[in-house]
Amino acid sequence: MIILSIETSCDETAVAIVKFSKNKVEVLANIVSSQIKIHSEYGGVVPSLASRMHLKNMSPVLKRAFKKTNLNQKNIDYISVTNGPGLIPALIIGVQTAKTLSYALKKPLVGIHHIEGHIYANWLKKPIKLKTHKGKNNFKPWKPEFPMLCLVVSGGHTQIILMKRDLNYKILGETVDDAVGEAFDKVAKLLGVGYPGGPLIEKMAKIGNKNKFNFTRPMMNSGDYNFSFSGLKTAVLYEVRSQQNFLHDKRGLRGVESVEVSLDNQYKSDIAASFQQAVIDVLIYKTVKSAKKHKVKNIILGGGVSANKELQKQLSQKIKKEFPLCNFHFPYSKLTTDNALMISIAAYYRIKNNKEIGNWKSAKADANLKLK
Repeated sequence: MIILSIETSCDETAVAIVKFSKNKVEVLANIVSSQIKIHSEYGGVVPSLASRMHLKNMSPVLKRAFKKTNLNQKNIDYISVTNGPGLIPALIIGVQTAKTLSYALKKPLVGIHHIEGHIYANWLKKPIKLKTHKGKNNFKPWKPEFPMLCLVVSGGHTQIILMKRDLNYKILGETVDDAVGEAFDKVAKLLGVGYPGGPLIEKMAKIGNKNKFNFTRPMMNSGDYNFSFSGLKTAVLYEVRSQQNFLHDKRGLRGVESVEVSLDNQYKSDIAASFQQAVIDVLIYKTVKSAKKHKVKNIILGGGVSANKELQKQLSQKIKKEFPLCNFHFPYSKLTTDNALMISIAAYYRIKNNKEIGNWKSAKADANLKLK
């Protein structure tokens, strides 16, 4: 079975062509065209600009994918596409492209929830051959034991999801305001270090003191599995303003608000480390608590923030210490950020289980698509 997948939910134009067999997943092409440099100027993704860039990039990315595989379009068995959630101007480009291909090639079309893609990125274990050879990467598919708990952490989502079997989801908790990735971006902007915030904050935190600032651990004892990171972001804001005011006074600039006062690099690193630790503490506490309650056999990470090494390390240690019968998994590093390969994997399991396989008429972009 060969699946062509498209992902355009945010600012990556991605296309993958993947061949599935019983015991092997062959990645024939996995192309991602990123817009980070374009959006970094604005400190975040601009939806209308992202849409225009998807429109510009889609055809070249598709051509690159097919060139890498040496396949004819008629060799494709299924087409899959992220149909939500995400930025609606961006989603529409991917969905319309997939519908056009489905119509022209007379192939079935499978719509995939973006978060489902991040979850199923875990189903590919480390490649049999790490180096790409003639455009191919061979993976062994994972056959997990259920029930399973998924901690999804990305720029737009923070959720704890229980899975009792393939494609079965129950959301146990989610953010009531800012998602984790969004909070990282906003703190990075407060510190003036650039975009995207996640990797930059993580890098700074390595040389910072995580115990320097005792930031709040929001909703730690709320009694549920929901999250809130808006208050933590505000606590960082107040600390930064306090330091800037102190430096104004120290340098005799009292009342001169327009004068820029740069913050010391070590101070910024301490802020980054303390903020990151506060986030990790909350994520780990609620994840392990819910995992114990539901007696899961596996805990997995998904989403862009799952690439955070400190989160991976501390969550792994906590599970081994407090819940040793449970296994812990996170995606192969190249599958943590948005990509079309993860959409192919999710599509394969939907096709395998005969779930919601449609055609070019049925696919619609939905910015608020629910996971079900």
